[in-house]
Amino acid sequence: MRAIPTLFAAAACLALAACSSAPTEAPKESAAPKEAPTEAPKEAPKEAAVPKEAPKSAIPNKAPDVFKVDFDTSKGPIVLEVHRDWAPLGVDHFYTLVKLGFYDGDRFFRYVPGFIVQFGINGSPSTNRTWVNTSITDDPVTHHNVRGTVVYATGGPNTRATQLFINLRNNSQSLDSQGFEPFGTVITGMDVVDRLYAGYGELQPMGGAGPDPQQIETQGNDYLLARFPRLDYIKKATIE
Repeated sequence: MRAIPTLFAAAACLALAACSSAPTEAPKESAAPKEAPTEAPKEAPKEAAVPKEAPKSAIPNKAPDVFKVDFDTSKGPIVLEVHRDWAPLGVDHFYTLVKLGFYDGDRFFRYVPGFIVQFGINGSPSTNRTWVNTSITDDPVTHHNVRGTVVYATGGPNTRATQLFINLRNNSQSLDSQGFEPFGTVITGMDVVDRLYAGYGELQPMGGAGPDPQQIETQGNDYLLARFPRLDYIKKATIE
């Protein structure tokens, strides 16, 4: 199974996923931890039943050298500037996912104040199954994990697939050496990123009361809407 891109991943997924009835009241926001964790974001464990072959749509399109992606989110606009020369393999894969609408409707399911915010599990289990095993080879680390950079979560070497995170602070010291290569940065809307909902706390696999990424993968947004209705999300991702 994959590591959870808490950068959070179990043995077969992306490094940075048992459902109960919906609460009658939305949980109150918890206090932010005094110190941010230093664990790398892991990817959610992959499901056992996945396609043996990647879909034809998984063949990456070559991305422009530099381009922007507009995230229309529930909290406001976020604009990423993506640089292909930073991470060619990762950027081509990301470009393909955005063009196919993979991130539309996706929740920001993990928010650790002072560390990272993570997203990239599709709200449709069938869509997620199509892409969960389309892992790509790692790009070398040539840039630092500074505040605002966008990076794939992983479950170990060469496991990047769909899950991403945005650094909320300078995490270079803890993440650069673990193979996390940024491929772009937030150029507009970092204040929006800072205001994304963080009240559910750390992920369940990490000992918190927040979402379980395995359940997101198997039940999709139905699980999140029932259990974690206040999570912010990407309405639509558009390439400029």
